[in-house]
Amino acid sequence: MLALIGKEYCTVDSNGRFKFPSALKKQLISVINNGLVMRSSIFGPYLELYPMAEWDIEIEKIKKRLNPYNPKDLILIRKLSEGNKIELDQNDRILIPSDLKKAGGISKDIVLISRINILEIWDVEKYNEINDSSTMDYIAYANERLVDINND
Repeated sequence: MLALIGKEYCTVDSNGRFKFPSALKKQLISVINNGLVMRSSIFGPYLELYPMAEWDIEIEKIKKRLNPYNPKDLILIRKLSEGNKIELDQNDRILIPSDLKKAGGISKDIVLISRINILEIWDVEKYNEINDSSTMDYIAYANERLVDINND
């Protein structure tokens, strides 16, 4: 399983492209030629960027858990599988499709944040707003959820 590390700031140009950070590209070097998939998150105003192998794992999980003959499941299947195949151009830039740019509220400055095996792409203002307004007690929650982590 891929484990990405990092938080990188980028600028989106007028065409909707940004230079993919070299630190992240180095971590993805073994899988980047297979492509990436970008989708809008269902959990907030940000985008998710998957290496193709991780996307394939995600789709398999969805297929195992959801029934395409159940109308509610079908709606969720559609939403979760709405991805755009993304490739780096010759200058290591990524084009954010306009519908995803709008869905993520992406303006000019973005931040790419590791979420273990994928990257989240946030508009910097939205990311800072959510972080600044969070009342979550991270220490208490970590103690609650990860107390037995060394026993696994």
